[in-house]
Amino acid sequence: MTSQPKINPERLRALLDGINTFGAPDRSGGFNRVGFSDADIAVRDWFAHEMEKDGLKVSRDGANSLFGRFGPDTGASVMVGSHLDTVVDGGAFDGSLGVAVALECVRAMKEAGVTPKVPVEVVATSEEEGRFGGMLGSQAIAGLVTRDWLEQAADADGVLLTDAMRKQGLEPSALLNAARKKGSVKAFLELHIEQGPVLEREKLPVGLPEGATGVINLSVTLKGTANHSGTTPMDMRADAFAGLAEIATQIPAMIERTGSEIARITIGKVELLPNHPHTIPGEARFSVIIRDSSEEVMKGLNTLFGHVVSAVAGQHGLTFEIEEKSCIPPVAFDEALVSMLDEEAQRLGFAARRMISGAGHDAQTMMAFCPSAMIFVPSRDGISHAPEEHSEWADIEKGAELMLAALMRLAA
Repeated sequence: MTSQPKINPERLRALLDGINTFGAPDRSGGFNRVGFSDADIAVRDWFAHEMEKDGLKVSRDGANSLFGRFGPDTGASVMVGSHLDTVVDGGAFDGSLGVAVALECVRAMKEAGVTPKVPVEVVATSEEEGRFGGMLGSQAIAGLVTRDWLEQAADADGVLLTDAMRKQGLEPSALLNAARKKGSVKAFLELHIEQGPVLEREKLPVGLPEGATGVINLSVTLKGTANHSGTTPMDMRADAFAGLAEIATQIPAMIERTGSEIARITIGKVELLPNHPHTIPGEARFSVIIRDSSEEVMKGLNTLFGHVVSAVAGQHGLTFEIEEKSCIPPVAFDEALVSMLDEEAQRLGFAARRMISGAGHDAQTMMAFCPSAMIFVPSRDGISHAPEEHSEWADIEKGAELMLAALMRLAA
């Protein structure tokens, strides 16, 4: 006998807390489960065991993404989930909440005696946060990983993806065989925190992204001359940091000239060499992330950024190198799925806002493979990728209820 499935908030909170015992905060206050770190591998082993205890058929692919199948052994599945890895000193909700909600939905269905006609597949994708320049787990599922990229992919510290995988006992070449068969996934759904301030500002419990911005990931090096800071006249310096600073100050003008309202250019990780108090920086290495919902705008910003770097380098007597580490195009999510989520939100009485995601997500990559859509829940003060990241449980419960309703409809 079946009953109407219901989300169990206490069980969901306990599951999320269990995930966050791995890479738990130290003095930094943030969570650390960077892709292919010991904590990342350990949380996957733990979560696999949790799914096995629930009777799910558990498997892994060559990227070390986890899958837990509920329902028929054959036929195209509805895949639901997110990622378990974090950025350095990240928050407790980014990615892991979506994985926890996915498993809680299955637990609620099992508890109510529901047997889906269409299998539901819980997924915890691997290395979504882009340590190596992409969204590895979903790219592997979608068959987007190439041998050339695999052999060259490295993190900001120069660690090769292949070395990081082998250190954890994983075979990198298995990534090339991780692609799922076309048609094996009917739809992909992902619940995620908004990572922005819009839903909280408008006092809305749910957001429904219609698409996601693209991401261009650049690595830039400026080279000048390291010299004594006291004996080198100001007009005779080739100061790499001065060049970096001038480039940074020109970002608003670049956005004004070529971008859109949602265009973003961010200089994130910076390294100065030799990095001594009394030495003029002879080299500056820094990351640049360009985002927009239009591929044409992204390309325009990328071109303009290159022109600015070239001009600034010439003015400061510097040489420069710009390497494109990765490029993920913007996507529109499946309109039929977004409309279905909208209908279910209205049926549940939840005020929902359609919007564009300014952050990259697995659902974005999965659109190359199957129809995909997302559910957002608000982020307090719009903060994410930081220890202060938080979402209110009243909003989380509504997002989870909406996901459960969507899965019940798709799996019927």
